[in-house]
Amino acid sequence: MHDIRWIRENPDAFDAGLGRRGLAPLSAQALVIDTDNRTITTKLQDLQTRRNDASKQIGALKGKGEDATAQMAEVAGLKDSMTALEERQKETTAALRALLEGVPNIPGDDVPDGVDEDDNVELRRIGEKPTFDFEVRDHVDIGESLGLLDFEAASKMSGSRFVVTRGPLARMERALAAMMLDLHTDEYNYTEINPPLLVRDDAGYGTGQLPKFADDLFRTTTDHWLIPTAEVPLTNLVAGDILDEPDLPVRFTAHTPCFRSEAGAAGKDTRGMLRQHQFTKVEMVSICHPDKSADEHERMTACAEEVLRRLGLHYRVVVLSTGDLGFSARKTYDIEVWLPGQDRYREISSCSNCGDFQARRMRARFRSEDRKGTDFVHTLNGSGLAVGRTLIAVIENYQQADGSVRVPDALKPYMGGIERIAATDVA
Repeated sequence: MHDIRWIRENPDAFDAGLGRRGLAPLSAQALVIDTDNRTITTKLQDLQTRRNDASKQIGALKGKGEDATAQMAEVAGLKDSMTALEERQKETTAALRALLEGVPNIPGDDVPDGVDEDDNVELRRIGEKPTFDFEVRDHVDIGESLGLLDFEAASKMSGSRFVVTRGPLARMERALAAMMLDLHTDEYNYTEINPPLLVRDDAGYGTGQLPKFADDLFRTTTDHWLIPTAEVPLTNLVAGDILDEPDLPVRFTAHTPCFRSEAGAAGKDTRGMLRQHQFTKVEMVSICHPDKSADEHERMTACAEEVLRRLGLHYRVVVLSTGDLGFSARKTYDIEVWLPGQDRYREISSCSNCGDFQARRMRARFRSEDRKGTDFVHTLNGSGLAVGRTLIAVIENYQQADGSVRVPDALKPYMGGIERIAATDVA
């Protein structure tokens, strides 16, 4: 959510920021509603002052035994006028909120301009692409030939975009999540959380999924929403709170299922596990001081990168252009892992700095040590990593000529002695 006071003072900067996202100017429209709203507020204050004065006159006249009929009639008329103005104020307040809640965050000054993902800027590449002396296969062919990825069984019970993992591949998926959680909690000071998977409207609104992206989510008959990412419950842990400055930053991590309807994704990434209605992810969320959010963004991205480094997977980091930036983000780094079965890089983590955009929607603030009042915190979120896509990357990068999959060294402590997954491992 945007600060209307900032828009009043910086209308050109607001419109320029929207223009960088390919959106039309909105400051004039917002300020017309805002001016109307403030005019009503001033009128209400004036009427309330007059009503108070008239009420005092009534008391004084009655105290003297004099007639206060005229003053009483005036008070009644003022009440009617105030009621009408209050209704108008509700309408203008709702109109301004409806306008601003659908407006995305303003891109940071250091975000490259662009139309779409083709304009993202590569920052670095880490590691080397693996080489193979046999015909490379993708995770679907490998997993199905091992009997450990079952799309047909999942489709029978749930439809398309679901998968059943079996045996050692299911264990590897669990191992990946455990390894990520251990890294983030033991070495990077994130607090592990086991959050609800169902949230109410306010939580989805706070992080920016609602109301604009309701079609991308699954809703229950009890009006709860299945979380599309643990970002939603983790960030909302501080909704409505006033934190003390010395307690910042607050860092959370969680391993949860995620649920997405993939509205509008028909025909996109239909093969395999890349785009599922249900998948698991280890999420990182940071709540920090505004002056520290840029550094926290770099730190969070490094935490996600470290998972890939330890798994020995080649990847690159890109900064998203304004045309590819998410709704709540002001700057995002995507980490893209190399998938030899597809001969391309694919996103495995997005780490975003949302500034105070989500905090304003959630009313999440902090109390400064050196001055009065409160300020909004900054919020950040990132995948650390998407577990299913990491499983894909391990399967494809560690495939062997005989169809087996070698277990990366970093996962061996979590795999109960399994060093290679082969067809003979199927029960």
